[in-house]
Amino acid sequence: MEEKENCKKDEEVLAEIYRNCQLALQSISNILPETKDEDLRNEIQSQHDAYEKISSQACVIARDKGIELKEPNPVKKAMMWGSIKMSTLTDASRGHIAEMMIQGTVMGITALKKTAGEADCTDESICSLLQEFIALEEKFEKKLKTYL
Repeated sequence: MEEKENCKKDEEVLAEIYRNCQLALQSISNILPETKDEDLRNEIQSQHDAYEKISSQACVIARDKGIELKEPNPVKKAMMWGSIKMSTLTDASRGHIAEMMIQGTVMGITALKKTAGEADCTDESICSLLQEFIALEEKFEKKLKTYL
């Protein structure tokens, strides 16, 4: 019985990793067309590739462990799209886009660190992926601040 509880917690951690990746990928897809600064565009595209990699790793772990990962809520995705479009309509400057990306990254770091603090992660591959993802998000935040 105890093992099942730990497995559930591992599933929740993996689901949080996947959800965060999917939301980040969606945000990037929404913001990239609005990004005119070539250097910032390249940085955001590089981040997209890194999120794809983490997402793929989460999917492989889920498949190997028989865990079903769910896509984020479509209403939330639509709201993000609308928010990004409205915000860039009034200001599509490099600094503003970097600020928007930083806000999303900080929300991701907060959610992932909260998950790490609450989780009783027993699966090494999931624990490791979570720590890798947090470090990646922190690196992104630091890099994005150079565009402010």
